[in-house]
Amino acid sequence: MAILVIWASPNMDGLTAAAKDNVVKGIMAAGGVTEEVHLNRQNIKQCLTCGDGWGLCQAEGRCVIRDDFRALYEKMVAAEAVVFVTPVYWHDLAECLKGFLDRLRRCETAHNHYLQGKECVLVACAGGTGLGAIQCLSNLEETLRHMGMKAIERLPVIRFNRDYMLPALNGAGQQLVKYLQNIFTK
Repeated sequence: MAILVIWASPNMDGLTAAAKDNVVKGIMAAGGVTEEVHLNRQNIKQCLTCGDGWGLCQAEGRCVIRDDFRALYEKMVAAEAVVFVTPVYWHDLAECLKGFLDRLRRCETAHNHYLQGKECVLVACAGGTGLGAIQCLSNLEETLRHMGMKAIERLPVIRFNRDYMLPALNGAGQQLVKYLQNIFTK
């Protein structure tokens, strides 16, 4: 099972990184293969809303900006499933993830539809009160739904539940591999 884990956080050893690490360990424990993409280390620029608001994304399903977007898009298409792990900022997902998904959504919904039906797991990590985690997950799922992607799990990780959610993320990674194996063996 090739599962792509896309995560965003400027903090390499915080709650979001720990959540990502636990999901990856679970995927690997179940025999899955994973690739991690740390969005904060990618060169992905903001959408230019070319022309009259639509450019080649609508006409040809590709973006004119030369950066790391295309390579990551291709990895998503090739993956069996995608795991998104994001910190929560102001009840929403990380800005670099929002920017990537804005461009992806334009190529997908207007032309390509390569990600239609692609299963994904959503993880939102909120420090502080944790009040924004559920809203963040909802926002992320709505964006992915525009592209026809299918969220099969939504996991909020907050200060209150950290001690039991981090091990649960390991279990979620294992369960994702089992779920995909069942789909592909039918």
